Amino acid sequence: MQYLKYTLLPLLLAGTLAAKDFPKREFRGAWIQTVFQPEYAAMTTDEIKADFSRKLNALGAAGINAILFQARPEADAWYASRLEPWSRFLTGKQGVAPEPFFDPLAFLAGECHRRGMEIHAWINPFRAGTSGTDHLAPDHLYYRHPRWFVFYNGQLLFDPGIPECRQYLLDVARDIVSRYDIDAIHLDDYFYPYPLPGIPFPDDESFHQHGKGLEKNAWRRENINTLVRDLKRTIRDTKPWVRLGVSPFGIYRNKRDTPDGSGSDTRGTQAYADLHADVLLWERNGWIDYVIPQIYWETGHEIAGHVTLARWWNENTRRAHLYTGQDVARTMNAGELARKINLSRALHRVKGNCFWPANEILRDNGGVADSLAARYHRYPALIPAYTRLSSRRPARVEPPTVSRSDGGYTIAWGVKDNPREDLLPRYFVIYCFRPGERVNLEDATKIKAITTRPACFLPARGRLLTYRVVITAVDRYHNESRGRRVTLDL
Repeated sequence: MQYLKYTLLPLLLAGTLAAKDFPKREFRGAWIQTVFQPEYAAMTTDEIKADFSRKLNALGAAGINAILFQARPEADAWYASRLEPWSRFLTGKQGVAPEPFFDPLAFLAGECHRRGMEIHAWINPFRAGTSGTDHLAPDHLYYRHPRWFVFYNGQLLFDPGIPECRQYLLDVARDIVSRYDIDAIHLDDYFYPYPLPGIPFPDDESFHQHGKGLEKNAWRRENINTLVRDLKRTIRDTKPWVRLGVSPFGIYRNKRDTPDGSGSDTRGTQAYADLHADVLLWERNGWIDYVIPQIYWETGHEIAGHVTLARWWNENTRRAHLYTGQDVARTMNAGELARKINLSRALHRVKGNCFWPANEILRDNGGVADSLAARYHRYPALIPAYTRLSSRRPARVEPPTVSRSDGGYTIAWGVKDNPREDLLPRYFVIYCFRPGERVNLEDATKIKAITTRPACFLPARGRLLTYRVVITAVDRYHNESRGRRVTLDL
């Protein structure tokens, strides 16, 4: 049985804090990057597993409930891909498998779910080489289809304007979703590359061949629109519960650059105009399930203030879940942490935060990890339910059985079978209420444990009192069942 660290706090602590300060549902993510992380190549398989386990334990202690793992940093793989070579950042040389064999994505999926965390496979769609071609494996796709690629700013990139490139990316995503127990495919901000002043992106040839009479920037946006739309369809047709999420650059459009003034009151690079990422179109058409704008600036930044951008995304996001992207090292000092967490909880469409990078939480940079654990993430939170994908509640758990031991009670329960895998329980939540307390399943301070197994041990502490315990089941969409009650002396 796995328990989140903070679910084992004595019940006495729950009454000392206001429940309203602890949302029951909140996305609390962290990005684990693998690009330019050379330490892994020097580790043995066992050392890498131990390092990942250590990181997950520490992130769980800080209240993180979703891991966004960079499984494909540069058209390579931190998993046993059927299409692409092993990453050089894993073994030191691209195309060389770990020895003894080890599949990091499969390992992390199992370890995350065992701890009650989600695992999102983060892939960089168009980056094929961060430093040209010198490191590429002999069987890399570049050598088979060199015309699919261009060089820009020292990087080897897929040309998004070539339909075969986009189809290949769909095949990569289908391969991951079909074979791994992941919760989402995640894309970051790298669509068309960040532009270099005076140096155009070299896609004249593909534009001439596939432009279809469109203006070039409109054509580029349509290329990305097509990819995102088809990627969502591919995922849905493979496993309908797996979501598609995007973390775009924090500025969608500047107000001064939009004819109707609908952009944010900012000045800077724009996702829409410079990276050709029409994020609002994607979310309004239901092509993405969540969006995490990278609002990495300080609250009082003159060019791109965090408050300004958080409020803008809150006003303009309609269908997708909205989470705020936070840069820990740059802006999450003690004062900023309080302002930003409180702001995210005050904005009605913002449903959580995601922290970049996970390593800064692990280092407790600025005391952020300690503050999250002690205050803002003191109690666990369920991932907000994706009711747009499914609003059907899972079935209640079967009436539990209770067995007494010296230290407390073991509660076990059954679950009803269902031919639909997505409607089966993914995990269970155990709530505990003192004598005379109203049973309120929206109160996160009453969550005693979260487990992926249909059983739980509750210790008896001190003077015995009769508590009401409520058990719920939660499915892959994070819909929660009605509760099943049992009374215990704890």
